[in-house]
Amino acid sequence: MKLIQTAIPDVVIIEPKVFGDDRGWFMESFNEERFHTALKELELPIPRAFVQDNHSCSAKGVLRGLHFQRAPHAQGKLVRVVRGAAFDVAVDIRPGSSTYLQWVGVELNTQNNLMLWIPEGFAHGFVALEDGTHFLYKTTDYYDKDSEGALHWSDARLGINWPATGGFNVSDKDDKAPTSDSLSEKQA
Repeated sequence: MKLIQTAIPDVVIIEPKVFGDDRGWFMESFNEERFHTALKELELPIPRAFVQDNHSCSAKGVLRGLHFQRAPHAQGKLVRVVRGAAFDVAVDIRPGSSTYLQWVGVELNTQNNLMLWIPEGFAHGFVALEDGTHFLYKTTDYYDKDSEGALHWSDARLGINWPATGGFNVSDKDDKAPTSDSLSEKQA
């Protein structure tokens, strides 16, 4: 597995080794020892153990996010697409961070098999680029309703360049999320 730092160095793209032949292909989707070793080589912190896996299926244009959980239930997320394609976004909401309110976006799909590691202290969202997009994510803490937070997906201050999909399908809850002006020193 190869880790590639993004414009926000704590958020890393994971490029797995894919072994293919005339029968198909095989890849190791997660190996804790290799993941931790690769993070150490980049001088990045080792996350807490993953405790929950989530799986969603979305039609083209479905936009989910930008979600996060506040401490003490903040979540690191390891995300990937197992069918279809998605544009995945992480927004730094760590108070005092040199990349505060900056974002990175990466296309995850079944052609590139890329994954994205998003540590605690980030808001996360994605838009499905194809019908039937299956999105998997591992989290370092359990879902906790009392700790959940969200930022509006089209917050002008963030300026996320979501790819055109012919229109976005956003939940009422996500469409009513506050802007980044609502963030305080207690957020992540």
